[in-house]
Amino acid sequence: MTDSIGSVVALGSFDGLHRGHKKVIGTAVEEAKKRNLKAVVLLFDEHPFKALGYEVPKSLMTKENKIKKINELGAEVYTVSFGEIMNMSCEDFVRDILVGKLGAKAACCGFNYRFGKGGSGNAQTLGEICSRFGIDVFVAPHVDYKGEAISSSRIRRLISEGNMRDANAMLGESFGYDFEVVGGDRIGRKLGAPTINQHFDENFIVPLHGVYASKTHVGDKIYPSVTNVGVRPTLNGTRLRSETYIIGFKGDLYGKHIHVALEQYIRSEKKFGSLDELKEQIKTDCKRTGELGKMEKKNVRAVFFDFDDTLQSRKGA
Repeated sequence: MTDSIGSVVALGSFDGLHRGHKKVIGTAVEEAKKRNLKAVVLLFDEHPFKALGYEVPKSLMTKENKIKKINELGAEVYTVSFGEIMNMSCEDFVRDILVGKLGAKAACCGFNYRFGKGGSGNAQTLGEICSRFGIDVFVAPHVDYKGEAISSSRIRRLISEGNMRDANAMLGESFGYDFEVVGGDRIGRKLGAPTINQHFDENFIVPLHGVYASKTHVGDKIYPSVTNVGVRPTLNGTRLRSETYIIGFKGDLYGKHIHVALEQYIRSEKKFGSLDELKEQIKTDCKRTGELGKMEKKNVRAVFFDFDDTLQSRKGA
């Protein structure tokens, strides 16, 4: 990507793009504008732990969504093979990657940044080496939340516990996913309450099973919604999925990648004794999201989550 215009490079893992990561990228974007340079975020083709033989933590966002978010922050993405650089010395990394590949005039990283073979270099090392190449280095301090530094591992734990309020506060936006909408047996459609079904990638973090108040992005519009994450115990289901009822939406979403953002955990997933019990519970869930009134105006009687059902065409529901 060597470019005569030069660049300001943001360095880090950027897993989940939480507020600390955004601070690093934001600094790079701001500095690039001052210097009339490109802002570039350096990403690896795989998680470093995989190449090093360690257990890889679950992803907080898909690669495609990460690139989209980085672009929205005002930066380009440059991806490098971690396998090719993992044994580089710190100086070789600066010379061959930052200078040789990216034409870096400045670099930004977090306070806990590590690089070079065996993670031998830190932010101070980066500054010392970059100074010899005429590269300025900006180190972003840690960003705290409730007295502790924000971290991806902390966010993962909160999501697995269903604590979306704190997880979203640290992310700086609502945690979500945009997996493909898949087909089902359309039982919910027959009952007048079609939902969209999405399966989680095996390396993606799975929220605590249960019902969530959510928001669903369809095109340029954001709809209130209610999402169930789980296995549909009322129907003796076994496969994990996300099942979302989109309030006020009419259309065909089958085969599309739809972004669902989880706002707040409402209740745990449970097996109901009958569909009537399920209907009553879902009405309660809708009240808790503050959307029951809107649903009643649209003559929607209930929302069903324990059905393998894909919203493909509301017209035929």
